[in-house]
Amino acid sequence: MTFERIGVVGAGLMGSGIAEVSARAGLNVVIVEASKEAEAAGRARIEKSLGRAVKAGKLDEAGLAATLDQLKFSSDLADLADRDVVVEAIVENEAAKVSVFRTLDQVLEADDAVLASNTSSIPIMKLAMATERPEQVIGIHFFNPVPVLHLVELVTSLHTSEATQERATEFAAGQLGKRVINSQDRAGFIVNSLLIPYILSAVRMFESGFASKEDIDQGMVTGCAHPMGPLALADLIGLDTTMAVAESLYEEFKEQLYAPPPLLARMVEAGLLGRKAGRGFYDYN
Repeated sequence: MTFERIGVVGAGLMGSGIAEVSARAGLNVVIVEASKEAEAAGRARIEKSLGRAVKAGKLDEAGLAATLDQLKFSSDLADLADRDVVVEAIVENEAAKVSVFRTLDQVLEADDAVLASNTSSIPIMKLAMATERPEQVIGIHFFNPVPVLHLVELVTSLHTSEATQERATEFAAGQLGKRVINSQDRAGFIVNSLLIPYILSAVRMFESGFASKEDIDQGMVTGCAHPMGPLALADLIGLDTTMAVAESLYEEFKEQLYAPPPLLARMVEAGLLGRKAGRGFYDYN
């Protein structure tokens, strides 16, 4: 039931977090990135996160060394051939993800190897049908920051086997210690189907001049006991990711509440993507 050899495709915010929690759980992890520059950035991101864990007293120096020993970086998907499970965590783009799944299907050697996606919005069936093993494809959707947030959404398609679901549940809950919720295979799944319309509504309110960004966020933090306001949360998620999820939801349901507001589209075009870019609705420089 358990996985011992983990593959992660992508070492951005999500991929590096997935790799980190897997390595901290004592699992052997191979991370594949598209370039040496992206690989170096991913390694630095993990080392910085582990450093914070040491300072917080959640990890000692021996644990830090042991975690780093469990991580290997590569720029070749073929290096994932011996993995028990591979979690794809690249950009939220359907064509790019389908291409990765098609390649992984040919690369993985084990007949029972599981192919998982960390997609936050793309239906799993679209990825599963790019492979010859759709019964072994599942969504394992982590939340940012992965080392801190305990939730994982498991998303099964019409083809996902019960055995695959059981193994993915054991991986997320048993091996990584996450809290698992189960979703049907529809764009946005559970959390983003509720969250994205909320964020888009806040963007429209700010765009229309109805209220300032500070007052919108403060209203939800103080009035509704949310830990963070919707515009600050969009900055944390990344405005490009927020936009991609909204577009996926709108494509599937054609409901206006999922349509990205013009301001969000302009900010993405301008590269004002939130915290990771240094500027979004707020300035982080």
